[in-house]
Amino acid sequence: MSYDNNDKKQESVYSKRIKAGKRRTYFLDVRSTKANDYFVTITESRKRANDDGYDRHKIFLYKEDFSKFCEGLQEVIQHVKTELMPNFDFDAFNHYYPDADTQEVVVEIAEPHSTGLQSHSNNQTANQSSEAVDKW
Repeated sequence: MSYDNNDKKQESVYSKRIKAGKRRTYFLDVRSTKANDYFVTITESRKRANDDGYDRHKIFLYKEDFSKFCEGLQEVIQHVKTELMPNFDFDAFNHYYPDADTQEVVVEIAEPHSTGLQSHSNNQTANQSSEAVDKW
């Protein structure tokens, strides 16, 4: 049974869309459980090179891991910025502009060569359009 057809799928309580380049979008969603608890899903949606739908990778982040996850992510990013690439201008790739469709600010980030955090993969069919990804 796919996740999209699961009756237990929870709606987002809060959502943030981050457009990152021409083919990649990140979705940060707060979801609730039946017990009124909350967790975060981090989804990478990437348009396939052959224009044949989207690949999605999802991470579920639970409240007991929020602090450890944030600390670890910050540590890894700082290591890259200060130890591995101290002379690189990371801000040169950030472009902030309003998104006409959603009236929110879109952050465009240069596309990395690979993604490091992937725990769940869910492939969409070829017939689904970019509008379906925006609603997701």
